[in-house]
Amino acid sequence: MQFEFATAGRIVFGSGRVKEIGALARSLGTHVLVVTGREAKRADPILDDVRVQGMEASIFSVEGEPTVATISEGITVARRKKAECVIGFGGGGAIDAGKAIAVMAANDGELLDHMEVIGRAQPLRNPSLPFIAVPTTAGTGAEVTRNAVIGSPEHRVKASLRSPHMLPRIALVDPGLTLSLPPQVTALTGMDALTQLIEPFVSCRATPLTDALCREAIPRVARSLREAFENGESLSAREDMALASLFGGLALANAGLGAVHGFANPIGGMFSAPHGGICAALLPHVMEANREALSRREPGSSADERFTEVATMLTVNANATAEDGVQWVRQLVDTLKIPLLKSYGIKESDLDEIVSKSRKASSMKGNPVELTPDELREILLAAL
Repeated sequence: MQFEFATAGRIVFGSGRVKEIGALARSLGTHVLVVTGREAKRADPILDDVRVQGMEASIFSVEGEPTVATISEGITVARRKKAECVIGFGGGGAIDAGKAIAVMAANDGELLDHMEVIGRAQPLRNPSLPFIAVPTTAGTGAEVTRNAVIGSPEHRVKASLRSPHMLPRIALVDPGLTLSLPPQVTALTGMDALTQLIEPFVSCRATPLTDALCREAIPRVARSLREAFENGESLSAREDMALASLFGGLALANAGLGAVHGFANPIGGMFSAPHGGICAALLPHVMEANREALSRREPGSSADERFTEVATMLTVNANATAEDGVQWVRQLVDTLKIPLLKSYGIKESDLDEIVSKSRKASSMKGNPVELTPDELREILLAAL
């Protein structure tokens, strides 16, 4: 047995701990660039805390999910301001943008020199500027991953900038920051968290360490996502979801993902669709397709058995079958009012292009069984 495990240099978890951000940043530099989402004023307390510690602070706002152009602009800002530390404060898009800006500000060349799929995938040689990730949603786990997902409208695709240098120096996870999330955002990010626990658990790259994280976190989502959706002020539910998201990030960074995420980046690049919404719409159908493919081609395999274990964790029923797990997820999708893929403008005529692009996605390599183009197309049809 051989495996490695890499994550953020330090993880700080707990409600109210965002108040420590200034003290945490103080040792990392004298000028901080705060990368945040479209509601830049939410980061005002971060800026104030940093300035109280005697540091200079600048802000860079990211509108929606980051693109090549947005990141390139942020790199210019970081270099012009002579930033010595970067804080990513917001959802997964803001944190991914912060990671990319921090590492590129310390390296030569253009962004496309280093991006996968659409770029030249050259390695990043220099360590990143110290980066602190502070998530305000519970879903992406980006605070402990080593890549940033970046959209390229020109190529109609999302691709990753990836390097061990991109692991944050500090991940500060404060569940209290998620109390203000509206129900729809809670639902979509929460389904992303669930997907990022199930996929690493059934991945062909799973390890005993990632298994332990998934076994701890999947039951937390099962008991708390509905509660967080229906009662957003429940701190216990928010804590469960923040911890589950963190554990999902730890798991996916070390065990990979699967077909849901293999589809998600191509679809997200082709259509204006939220990442969590894509994952949520696809998850039950990918689970069903994987279960059926395994039963036909690898019956009784360890991967086949893992879908049964997922079902027992979701349903809290020791006698649950893999199909029970699929049905549980279908019912959750209905409860959370998850839109179908067609609501994002996806048509049947788009499916062949999506399948072609998805088969090349790095996440597909972690799927527990290789799905045929016809099986992939059937998944998309079912999710439309």
